[in-house]
Parts: sequence; structure tokens; C-alpha cells
Amino acid sequence: MNIDEVANICKALSDVNRLRILEMLTHGEKCGCELLEELQVTQPTLSHHMKVLGDCGLVNSYKEGKWQHYSIKCKKFSEYKDYLSSLACKKEEKNSESNCCCKKGE
Repeated sequence: MNIDEVANICKALSDVNRLRILEMLTHGEKCGCELLEELQVTQPTLSHHMKVLGDCGLVNSYKEGKWQHYSIKCKKFSEYKDYLSSLACKKEEKNSESNCCCKKGE
């Protein structure tokens, strides 16, 4: 995962409604109608949020009848999680207190 992909995902996750959508999708695939009902937003607003989530690679979608169905792309989430984990503070064994930005309690 490159840094541009990470930045796009961070931007997508910066919206409360998009986080709510992702929380709902962790329980399995959802129809747009279910998301609309739960979020109480307009259809164009939901479409915008889903476009953002799809464009950054976090969500799959397909059309069935007049409704879109959405699910999480687990592989992309795993890659994102791995990237974030790689940013963890890595203390050096020698002089770990003076070389680390992450002091105890911070």
C-alpha cells in the first residue's frame, strides 16, 4: 500500500457517516436501502459517501434490481491496518528513552 492510498483512506474515514457505514458493513453485506434507513440520510448523500468509500478501495458494490449492495473489502482493510501498525513507535534497545518520541504515558 502506498502513501497516497493511505492518505485517501484516512480522508474517507474522517467522516462520521462513513465510519457508521463501515461499522454496519462489518456485520455483512447491506443493501443501500438498509443503509439509508439506518443513517436517515438522502439517497444522493448515501451515494456520495459510498463513492468515496469505493474510490479509496474500502468497499465493494454491485447492483441488483434498483438497489446497490455493499460489502467491505477485507484485503484493503488488512493492508491499511498493516501500514498503520508499521507506524508504531519502535524503541531502540540502547537509550530507548532518549531516542523515542513515544514516552511512557503519552
